[in-house]
Parts: sequence; C-alpha cells; structure tokens
Amino acid sequence: MRERRWRPGFDVDPDAVLAPLRRGHADPCFRRDGGIWLTANTSCGPATLRVSRSDVDVIGTAWGDGADAILEGLPALLGAADDDSGFVAHHDAVARARRTLPALRLGATGRVWDVLVPAVLEQKVTGYEARRSWRELCRRFGEPAPGPAPDGMHVPPTPDAVLSIVDWNWHRAGVDLARRRALRAAATVAGRLERAASLGGAEGRRLLRTVPGIGVWTAAEVAQRAWGDADAVSFGDFHIPAVVGHALLGRELDDAGMHEVLAPYAPQRHRVVRYLEAAGHTRPRYGSRHPVRDYRAI
Repeated sequence: MRERRWRPGFDVDPDAVLAPLRRGHADPCFRRDGGIWLTANTSCGPATLRVSRSDVDVIGTAWGDGADAILEGLPALLGAADDDSGFVAHHDAVARARRTLPALRLGATGRVWDVLVPAVLEQKVTGYEARRSWRELCRRFGEPAPGPAPDGMHVPPTPDAVLSIVDWNWHRAGVDLARRRALRAAATVAGRLERAASLGGAEGRRLLRTVPGIGVWTAAEVAQRAWGDADAVSFGDFHIPAVVGHALLGRELDDAGMHEVLAPYAPQRHRVVRYLEAAGHTRPRYGSRHPVRDYRAI
C-alpha cells in the first residue's frame, strides 16, 4: 500500500471531477463508498486508487505494481493542470453553471488506453449496450483489482488481453465487428498512442485518429479524459448538440449549429459542455428511446 496526501491550492470536488470516468452505476473500474475507487493500467502495472478527503487534504491510497505511478498523477487527475484563464461565459446558462460549480475542473488520467476502450465500445450504440460490453470485457479479461477494493472490481483489459479475445468472446460481450476491429487496431499500436496524452490538444487527437475506426467523436472522448482537453467537443454525438442547443438557445441543434454556437468559446469549447452537463442539462425526451440491440443474439 502507498499513500499520498495532497493539499490543492484551489477548491476541488473529486466527485464532480472524476464523474466522466464512470461508465454506469455497475462499472467494475469505478466505485463509490464515501471515497472513490478507481482501477488503472500504468506503465508499471495494474493499480487500484482510492481518493478521499480530510478537512484540507486529498488523500490518495493505492495498491498494486502501479501504485506509485497512479499516486504521482493524483493532482492532474483532480484538475491541477487545468487552466481556465481567459474563459468568458457568453450565455446565462454557462455563467450560472460556473457560479454554482466553482470546484468543477477538467481532470486528466495521463493514460490513453484505459479510456480509449470504453470510448470505442460507445460508438454508435446505446449507453446501455456499451456499458454492458464494458462490464463483460473487464470482468472476463481484466485482472482483479489489486488491494482491498470492493468486490467485483477489475482493472481494464490490457492491449495484450484485447488481442487475445477470440470472435466468440467478442460476440458474447455484444461487440460488433466494426468496434472489435477498431479495438484490435488500437491494441496493436497502444504503446505509441500513449504519446497522445503528452502531445495534448489537436495534435494528440490527430494521433489517435490515425487508427482505423477512431474518428473525431472517439478522439474527443479520449482527449477529454486522458489529458483534460478543454476544447475537445464530441462532435457526432447523439445527445450533446441537443443539450447545448436547449440550454443555450432553447431549441434543438445539429452538429453544425453546435459548432457555430460554441465558436466564441474556443479554445475551451468542451468546458462549456462539461459545465452544462454537470449542471443537470439533458436532452429533452419526446418519445421512446433507441431500441437496445443485443449482438449476442445475432
């Protein structure tokens, strides 16, 4: 076991900052129990991290071969590297969210692979389908979480583990051919893709998009979490243009409309989306949800 006590020089809300890393309430890599438990693959091996608070300090407790590595990244994970200088709220909804959420920052895991896998799984399927596949892959092909983690926690599957998955097990996890091809392509160059986190910004996203099957949406989803990219908007998302449109203009938007309305916020456009989502803005529901497909039955 390793422990690090860190005293941030700013107001921080670990629950809000780490929320984008959670993939559903039963995520095997993320749990809450008064603190927050996370698992990760690091350059030194698997790790489990528990983040908690004292009156003034953030306390990180870690287990596994990657314990020291994950503790080294604790400040960045909670937004220490986030810079919102120059940000101006051009809409009342954004200004209100910023006032009510002063401790919301953009965290950075510093690692690409662990957030790339669930992002690929979320391509062009419902959230329910993606979370089900994520749970299945982690539980079957990820190592059990090191240390005294809550029951059922696992580390995300490594690139080697993903490359070892045979077609039948992809099928059992409900992952269609397009997504499994993208994951296998990324796994073959996973070591090189980690460089995207140090490149950051548009250059880091371009590196991710050199992998077949990783486009603008997936690269943005990874960038938001791996290096806290404040400008990485998830263009191509089914929900986000509607969330932004109704929150800022009171009407539906498509990608082109969202691009236009967020333009004044560059280079911090994703920060706007994060404020709106954290403030509770959602896509209005006018009818039934998209049907859930079960690729295991095909």
